[in-house]
Amino acid sequence: MFLADFHIHSKFSDGQMAIPEIVDFYGSRGFGAIAITDHLCELNTFIGTAARYLESTLTPAIFPFYIEMMKSEKQRAWDQYKMILITGVELSKNNILNSRSAHILGLGVTDWISADDDVADIARAIRAQGALAIAAHPVSTRKIEKQTYHLWDRREELTPMIDAWEVASGPFLFDEVADSKLPLIANSDLHRPSQIKAWKTVLDCERHEGAILEAIRKQKISFKMYEDDITNYGNNHHRRSTLLYRISPIITGNLGAA
Repeated sequence: MFLADFHIHSKFSDGQMAIPEIVDFYGSRGFGAIAITDHLCELNTFIGTAARYLESTLTPAIFPFYIEMMKSEKQRAWDQYKMILITGVELSKNNILNSRSAHILGLGVTDWISADDDVADIARAIRAQGALAIAAHPVSTRKIEKQTYHLWDRREELTPMIDAWEVASGPFLFDEVADSKLPLIANSDLHRPSQIKAWKTVLDCERHEGAILEAIRKQKISFKMYEDDITNYGNNHHRRSTLLYRISPIITGNLGAA
């Protein structure tokens, strides 16, 4: 069994760490798999234009460099830590209205996808690459921030196109998602090191990308809360880590044993 986190941001969008730093950050903590999922925002909206101006989104010009960096770090992650690094994106449709905002993770995406399309078309485009379409924080995140309710409001229509719905984002468990009987996943949505304290997905499968994606599709997973007490994180950091292996009865009621 191994811990995984499939929602992580790097300096290619709005994260604080470079991709090699993220690999070392998770690898040194014994994680078996991670996905880096930088924002890929719309090109044809005012908010998307602002994201490009602030350099907080992938663009068609930057995307090839992002993929090449991932390829390089995939091998190092395995050689140094026996950790699988999955290339991903977070297709981000941002609107002043929460009901029109939606974020979709694409786990395994390696080709550019337009975030300007309808969410159903985005999900189909993700799956056409053999990747997973994940509904990111589809309900209230329990934090004071912009919310993304569009996917949840259309969940009956979108269920056949979405492979899993985030049942937790960071340290908060979403009871309404847990009770929905939809396929689930738990992630950090990590932008900075302190956000490592979060619900994580646990897998018991072969440690390669195909097996991991298939385990999520078939829901052969469980969820645990991870807490990491970091002291002076840096190149020569010292830390003491604790794992809080706590599985919610609600979650285990929906999933088979991992």
